[in-house]
Amino acid sequence: MASIRLLAALLAGLCVFTTTATATDVDLTARLKLVKSDTALSESLFKTGRKVAAVCAHCHGEGGNSVNAGIPNLAGQNPAFLIEQLRKFEDGRRSNEFMQGMIKAMNSDEKIGIVLFYSSQKVTPKPALNTALIAKGKTYYDKICWRCHSEDGRSDGQFARIAGQQPEYLSMMLKRYRAGSIMVGDPLMAASTRLMTDEDIEAVVAYVTSIP
Repeated sequence: MASIRLLAALLAGLCVFTTTATATDVDLTARLKLVKSDTALSESLFKTGRKVAAVCAHCHGEGGNSVNAGIPNLAGQNPAFLIEQLRKFEDGRRSNEFMQGMIKAMNSDEKIGIVLFYSSQKVTPKPALNTALIAKGKTYYDKICWRCHSEDGRSDGQFARIAGQQPEYLSMMLKRYRAGSIMVGDPLMAASTRLMTDEDIEAVVAYVTSIP
């Protein structure tokens, strides 16, 4: 709890705004659309997001490329997906005390700012070296996963970009979905992972993390 208060304080100290969209009931999707239509506002909130990201970098790495294989990259993630995850952490559909504390400390334009910043960053993939395992993963991916995450692993915007994602994080999430223990509560993912073996997961992770 102390660490949450400390980072929340750092967050407050880092960010200086030209706008004041602070209401908790702001429609983030509508706000993002408005911001993108205003070049000056978009540039301003991008700078805000870059400042906020200086705090997020403690876990998610510089520019959203995590240095911890168990913590996800945020770089290059789809804006709509990022916004939905912010909502889920804030309303408790995703449970992580640290993340919930950080997100609740942000106002609406800080949230839009980090979405603008992270979605524009480039992912630094860490390809697996086992080409046979990658090939096996691609075969599985091409049968099932591409329907939501697209052939290139970047999805159509509503679903997560998984191309170049951290391997341990992907493996952990797939196993949680398979076990039905994850709080995200995605029936599509639960159904898609229910019959996956550990070997299937290892292969798919090897393939997905190798996609640039």
